[in-house]
Amino acid sequence: MAGGQERALRGRIKTIESTKKITRAMELIAATRVVKAQERAAQARPYAEEITSVILDLVAAGAATQHPLLREHPEASTACVVAITSDRGLCGAYNSTIIRLAEKELTDAKAAGRPYRLVVVGKKATGYFRYRGYEIAGTFLDVTDRPTYDQARDIAGAFREEFEAGELASVNLVYTRFMSAASQEAVSRRFLPLQVDEDEAAHIAADLDYEPSPTVILNELLPRYVESRVYSALLDASASEHAARQRAMKAATDNAEELKINLTRVMNRARQDSITTEIMEIVSGAEALKQDKGSAEDLLPDLLNPSHAFAQQLDPRDAARSMH
Repeated sequence: MAGGQERALRGRIKTIESTKKITRAMELIAATRVVKAQERAAQARPYAEEITSVILDLVAAGAATQHPLLREHPEASTACVVAITSDRGLCGAYNSTIIRLAEKELTDAKAAGRPYRLVVVGKKATGYFRYRGYEIAGTFLDVTDRPTYDQARDIAGAFREEFEAGELASVNLVYTRFMSAASQEAVSRRFLPLQVDEDEAAHIAADLDYEPSPTVILNELLPRYVESRVYSALLDASASEHAARQRAMKAATDNAEELKINLTRVMNRARQDSITTEIMEIVSGAEALKQDKGSAEDLLPDLLNPSHAFAQQLDPRDAARSMH
């Protein structure tokens, strides 16, 4: 019984060691990818900042702010939610946190009697909402591992035209904001209509001459601004995903090591119990054999009895010497 338990424990330890190698490799891969994703997000940030600055300059220069992307649509009631998740798992609570936050937005919209439009990015959100019967207006897969600007343009096109046409009241972007490798935050931000602080724009010196007019340039830049913000969110989500996967795989590796140590202790105790049991069986068998046959001194008088066949074969002098 103990030997069978020891073999089973050895098999479990071997399986855990194999799993630990896999999780360790995935941790290292995620650590490499999060560095690259963080660099890409940092490289894209100056573009977003500069285009925001240009839009503020245009507003300060007298550009009309009645563009459909800047205007409220009180006649519309549909709320659009864009949820950005990953295509793969093994990243802890990264996907579940975003899904819960997006589902809350949809639940609030339905509770207020407002229709919704759901756009999902990633297989995890697609599978979750489709399984629960939500109507999905747009699905984008294989994006967050390494986002491109063309993918951001496609995602923005899934709701920008409807909003410009006045069919959507608002667009909320639900994603994970990357702050550092150790800190990420799931956020739900109103994406459209775009908010431009006119008081802030008023302090910007409009000392540039624009050709054509500032309004024409603003109308041309606003769609690109929407795309750049979507692209920035995708880069944040990508870096956050890799960081979450790195932490999850590190925790799995540590847990595997701890489980291996505990199982090794159990196996050593089982092996010690098996050895102790075998020793006790040997000692018990020896004692039983000793009690059944007796000692050599007890057997000698019987052997030297003249009536015993063995004693008859001995020389009397040898028997006398044996007695002495």
